[in-house]
Amino acid sequence: MVKELLRKLSNAHGVSGSEGSVFAVIKKELKGYVDEITEDSMGNLIAVKHGNKLKVMLAAHMDEIGLMVKYIDDKGFLRFITLGGWYAPTLYNQRVIVHGTKGDRIGVIGGKPPHMMDDEERKKGVKVDEMFIDVGAQNRDEVAELGIEIGTPITIDREFAELSNNRVTGKAFDNRAGVAMLIKTMQKMKSPFTVYAVFTVQEEVGLKGAKTSAFTINPDWAVATDVTIPGDHPGIEMRDAAIEMGKGPVITIVDSSGRGLIANRKVVQWLKNAAESHDIPVQFEVGTGGTTDATSIHLTRGGIPSTTISPPARYIHSPVEVLDIRDIEGGVNLLVAALKVKPAV
Repeated sequence: MVKELLRKLSNAHGVSGSEGSVFAVIKKELKGYVDEITEDSMGNLIAVKHGNKLKVMLAAHMDEIGLMVKYIDDKGFLRFITLGGWYAPTLYNQRVIVHGTKGDRIGVIGGKPPHMMDDEERKKGVKVDEMFIDVGAQNRDEVAELGIEIGTPITIDREFAELSNNRVTGKAFDNRAGVAMLIKTMQKMKSPFTVYAVFTVQEEVGLKGAKTSAFTINPDWAVATDVTIPGDHPGIEMRDAAIEMGKGPVITIVDSSGRGLIANRKVVQWLKNAAESHDIPVQFEVGTGGTTDATSIHLTRGGIPSTTISPPARYIHSPVEVLDIRDIEGGVNLLVAALKVKPAV
């Protein structure tokens, strides 16, 4: 089931540069479904189903936004940097997992209490560089005894949960939803082409793993799987994000107002044809917000025709992202159908 797979992936931990536990889940799920599984020098997991000489690259990033220890003070409090795009108020007073060399340790993100703030401080809110992590230690030596040091990765302590109407919530749906979509596609699809499923590293800090793996593979065309922002809840208008959760996966035409990806029209048409011929509901996006691995891939070598397929996800880059399982299932069905024929690229 997609839901149970997403539960495993969401509950796994893997900030940019430390994706190992997610890697292990993916490798186990793909065993017996692909011809080859390798790891490259960047840490990307590359799973291959061999076919003819035409090469298709499917990419989904494994990493989640997180934190890293940058300083430990005399009283045992940890200062940290953010890895990826955090909105500071989202972090304040969260519980975290500090992934030390002697095992995981629970901590809490603290800051100056509101009771002790003046009016101006309350208006500004707590900034990241004013926050710290309390692991219960009383001094720097106790922190070291816990296996926590400079460079230790940190993730949010939050578990997957079910809502109503096939909707679920959890951390790191950006991009464990895309990872789940790609795993299920490789388990189900039968294609005449050689299909590379690349589970990339360090997307949240610069689309790095996609760039290096695309250069090595040099595919004929590519599709990234990620999440995108719907405009179907308070605080955002449909004219700004004309996407709805539960209405099917989203095919990208343009993201980040063209500063990221301007998708290859023939690849978009290829997916559109597959959706129409198999009665798969899809949505199309011309977006102003973020971008995906497809941006790095399509600029690699002489240019690789690319686009992105995404389930809509609410409240991304928070510990309580929400999506509809049916949108992931629709994305799987779309890729399985499309991979039977070649786009006109």
